[in-house]
Amino acid sequence: MRIFFTGLLLIATAFGASAQQTSETLTLDGLLEAVREGRVIEKKENTQRLKRFRQEESSRQEMLDNIITEQTRQETLSKQQETEFDVNEEEIAELEEKLGERMGSLKELFGVLQQVASDSQAQFHGSLTQLDYPERNTFLVDFAGRMGQANRLPALAEIEKVWFELQQEMVESGRIVTSTRNIIDRSGQEVEAQVTRVGLFNVVADGKYLQYIPETGRLVEFARQPDSRYLQGPKALAANDSGAFVFAIDPVRGQLLAILTQAPNLSERIGQGGVIGYIIIGLGIFGVLLAVSRFVILMLESQRIRKQLGELSSPRDDNALGRILLAYKSLTRLNVETLELKMGESVLKEVPRITRYLSLLKIIAAVAPLLGLLGTVTGMIVTFQAITLFGAGDPRLMAGGISQALITTVLGLSVAIPVLLLHNVVQSRARSITDILQHEAVAVVAHQAEQAQQQ
Repeated sequence: MRIFFTGLLLIATAFGASAQQTSETLTLDGLLEAVREGRVIEKKENTQRLKRFRQEESSRQEMLDNIITEQTRQETLSKQQETEFDVNEEEIAELEEKLGERMGSLKELFGVLQQVASDSQAQFHGSLTQLDYPERNTFLVDFAGRMGQANRLPALAEIEKVWFELQQEMVESGRIVTSTRNIIDRSGQEVEAQVTRVGLFNVVADGKYLQYIPETGRLVEFARQPDSRYLQGPKALAANDSGAFVFAIDPVRGQLLAILTQAPNLSERIGQGGVIGYIIIGLGIFGVLLAVSRFVILMLESQRIRKQLGELSSPRDDNALGRILLAYKSLTRLNVETLELKMGESVLKEVPRITRYLSLLKIIAAVAPLLGLLGTVTGMIVTFQAITLFGAGDPRLMAGGISQALITTVLGLSVAIPVLLLHNVVQSRARSITDILQHEAVAVVAHQAEQAQQQ
């Protein structure tokens, strides 16, 4: 079969060679000659290949011998290292046993020292005293790492240094230290200022609170300060006040202060109510001014009426009672029944002037909480829309929206309560004046009836 394929190969080769000779025609003799030439060429190539293989045989054998030698050497070395490893393992076990016997209860010391050093390092990392003693963290980290290995007893000086750092932190918690440091102001610029550290609680400068960033070791001014009542202490320190003053401290090292700076002030709270909130406030201001003005007018009217009560014989037209008495003088010729009707008409003319705008005050007191409820419902709709878009995973999103929604309710009640109280006060004053007018009108009619009976 091999001869057959070889023959085909030679035929193809001969055919290709003969194809190049366009002038020569392919015959059986030519094909046989081509096959013969191909076999001669193949034999020659095989002879050369065999010769080359025999020449390389010696070098291949040499490489094989080297590899076998190296393998034998490596196996011997591996056995030696395995034996040495077993010996070292036994020695390590014996040494560890001896170390354990010698250490005894000191192993607990390593654990305690490591824990104390780690806890102290974590505590000092966020402490304000890190501003004055930044190098102690490096020692504590290194000391805790060595105690974790438990292969060397700590030096007495190292243990004393850990104790010293703890003692120093306790001492610094009761000190007020002032120094010159670089701070980052609200505009983002780095400026130099007199910084006062109040124990482990607060850092202030120029009457303002500062925030300590442990990651960068920088002091940053808060974007906004808390309410003015919390700034009395920092301002007293900035003014070098030597007397006793109130100073608000943060026992959780700035966390409560950060929350206070985020709390909205009064104007921001009012702004959260939106347009409805401003409408309620405007309505409340109008209602209060109206109630106060009506109360003042009624007080003046009441004084004039009291003065008129002392001078019934000389009525004046600057008060309601005087105008009723003047009307009575012009109606003395009428009979009692007609006089009674005319006097009632005179009183009814004066009552609207006295009770003017009282119904408007009552309407304001009723509408204000309804507007607050409207604002609350509108805010809740916005809150639920935000929950639909962003989900309910963040409780602060819901709490903030509900807080803003309830602001209008608070504003509505804040307006309705004082307006309602003022309405009652003004109404009481108006009722007392009206009672006086009705009483005097009835008294005049009764006097007229008495005179008619005597006649």
